[in-house]
Amino acid sequence: SGSTMNWRKIKCYVEKEMDIIGVKRETGKPAIVLMADHGRYMGGAFVTFKADKRQALWARVEGKAGAAPPNGLAKEKAEWLKPGLVGRVKFLKGEEKLR
Repeated sequence: SGSTMNWRKIKCYVEKEMDIIGVKRETGKPAIVLMADHGRYMGGAFVTFKADKRQALWARVEGKAGAAPPNGLAKEKAEWLKPGLVGRVKFLKGEEKLR
């Protein structure tokens, strides 16, 4: 028992550009961008930018606000965005959706 060099768990990540289709911003909680890949909802990703880049993102979000919720996501409490914003997201290789 205990840690050995015989077996190691290594997580492999992938970075990919996806469409930002919505945002969730709640007081006291980290902001989340909702992502889609070729029209397929992939999940949410935390916004981990420093303050200046985060402010620049929110300025771009303001210009895209007002879209209707995508099919099947109407219950999601989010600010839905018009097409045109793309973000790069890092996620576990082999996963169907973002966590």
